[in-house]
Amino acid sequence: MRILLCNDDGYFAPGIEHLARALGDVAEITVVAPERDRSGASNSLTLDRPLSLKQAANGFYYVNGTPTDCVHLAVTGMLEQLPDMVISGINIGANMGDDTIYSGTVAAATEGFLLGVPSLAVSLCSKAGGHFATAARVTRELVLLLQRQPLRAPVLLNVNVPDVSHEELAGIVVTRLGKRHKAEPVVRTISPRNETVFWVGAAGEAQDAGEGTDFFAVQNNQVSLTPLQIDLTHTAQLSLVRSWLAQ
Repeated sequence: MRILLCNDDGYFAPGIEHLARALGDVAEITVVAPERDRSGASNSLTLDRPLSLKQAANGFYYVNGTPTDCVHLAVTGMLEQLPDMVISGINIGANMGDDTIYSGTVAAATEGFLLGVPSLAVSLCSKAGGHFATAARVTRELVLLLQRQPLRAPVLLNVNVPDVSHEELAGIVVTRLGKRHKAEPVVRTISPRNETVFWVGAAGEAQDAGEGTDFFAVQNNQVSLTPLQIDLTHTAQLSLVRSWLAQ
């Protein structure tokens, strides 16, 4: 089995190192990740300049681009064979609800999915990063399960793991995405050069976080497993817009 690992925190991040170690004895691992932290890069591709691919001393490859660039470059140009799976992570911090739209971690997995490869996005749900080993072990368990029982349809799974020991986990549950409240306003400040600058405000608190959501699962020490899709068509509004246009 061949697995391509990527992330949005950079090739030097501890999460991707934990993943590589946890999966090293069950698959042939190739790491292609951004050269620096590209959190929040979403599905952006670099089209205005060439990309470079370099190899670090530990064998990981890194690219001067986005997470999507990394997977696209690896699958369509670098690797001689298509990987059997793309895994993005382990991200430090949750990617739940609306976060998935902005997440570079989810974007890397999405690119793998769009290129025909089963893909997982894995996040550790805190900024403390205390239990990367838990998230790595959960990922390993999911990989082994997919080896034994492949899903019958193309798969893009968003995995959020509580930042607790593996023994404290209350299982894995299949969830839907929750929803956050509106984000906090931008923060306006003055730079040392007396220029007005703005920082993007914090994400809103969970709004739709009831039972069955990813928020609820993680809050209750459960691993959240959400199958994602890429079709953005609002099917229920097709007839509405057609009738509006015909008036």
